[in-house]
Amino acid sequence: MPVHNNNDGGPWGDTPEDTANDSPARGGAESGPRNPNPWGEAPPRRAPGPRPTGTRDIDDLLRRGQEKLRTSFGGDGNGDNPVGDFFGGNAWLWALGAIIAVWVVATSFYRVDAQERGVVLRFGRFVGVTDPGLQFKAPWPVDTVILSKVEQINSVDIGATEGSAENLMVTGDQNIINLAYAVRWKIKNPELFLFELAEPEQTVREVGESAMRAEISKATLNDAIGPQRAQIAELVRERMQEILDSYRSGIEVRGVDIKQADPPAAVDDAFKDVSAAQQDAQQYLNQSRAYAQQLLASAQGAAAAFEAVYAQYKLAPEVTRKRMYFETMESVLSKVDKTVVETGGVQTYLPLPEVRRRAASAEPSAVDAASNSASGKSGQ
Repeated sequence: MPVHNNNDGGPWGDTPEDTANDSPARGGAESGPRNPNPWGEAPPRRAPGPRPTGTRDIDDLLRRGQEKLRTSFGGDGNGDNPVGDFFGGNAWLWALGAIIAVWVVATSFYRVDAQERGVVLRFGRFVGVTDPGLQFKAPWPVDTVILSKVEQINSVDIGATEGSAENLMVTGDQNIINLAYAVRWKIKNPELFLFELAEPEQTVREVGESAMRAEISKATLNDAIGPQRAQIAELVRERMQEILDSYRSGIEVRGVDIKQADPPAAVDDAFKDVSAAQQDAQQYLNQSRAYAQQLLASAQGAAAAFEAVYAQYKLAPEVTRKRMYFETMESVLSKVDKTVVETGGVQTYLPLPEVRRRAASAEPSAVDAASNSASGKSGQ
């Protein structure tokens, strides 16, 4: 069966060019009228009518937006846009590209100061920590950075201050003490600090108060007020660090300073009286110890002198005995009046000190007698 080839003008019929090519000018054979549609007549077309209202609104909106864009780039609204002509008629694309470039540059570079560390989050998830300096990240909102001041020393005041309530604690000897202290802390790990604790400062306050009460309950009132304050503060710091590390807080406790350690205000006067009495008792004890040390030193000196004499006595007992006798009699008799009784065969003792006293008392009498005799002769 012969096949009729009717594809000279395409399956939908001859185009005007095909009709021209089949003209006698090309030498083609004349033929009868050809059916432009191999499947029959083309379906009738609908007459053009008005477009839907929504389509017209969208077209009008787009047209007004294009006119405003041309006007903003120097055009007059009639298609005369030198900027649009310069950029090939796609000014809005260039403007969009410029905005994106500025956005990328502005949100991709950030600076970290010397006392800070940058915590980088990618879609809200932790990525890493950056050191001080100029850093680069993915633009927002892909990456965000939280700056944490890791070198800054923070302070939390706990306890009684001026105008506030008392912070009373019970000591190990069942006394009550009013304490005021401050906790100094800093950020050790920015990641843990940001994501593990909801309220870091409140956590530090509560942990500090708990640690202080635990240590005060082991100390006496006198130790907490006086000599053991520094030691108690160091124990509180160590206890706080252990608790915060168990919380994975990322906080380092730098120190605890006890600012006030007094008894309650209601018993403050009585406590001062007790303290004054204790100070007086301590003063008397110090004086008695000083007197005892003085007597001890004197006794030790006398014992040392006796030991020296005894060493000489062992070398010459008779001579040392007589010397000790004579020295003792000399020291005793030199301070008293002496009476000598004459006996037979004993040479008379001449009391020279008594002679000197009598001679001294007789000299004024002799001078008076001489003056009286001289005055009598002159009268004659």
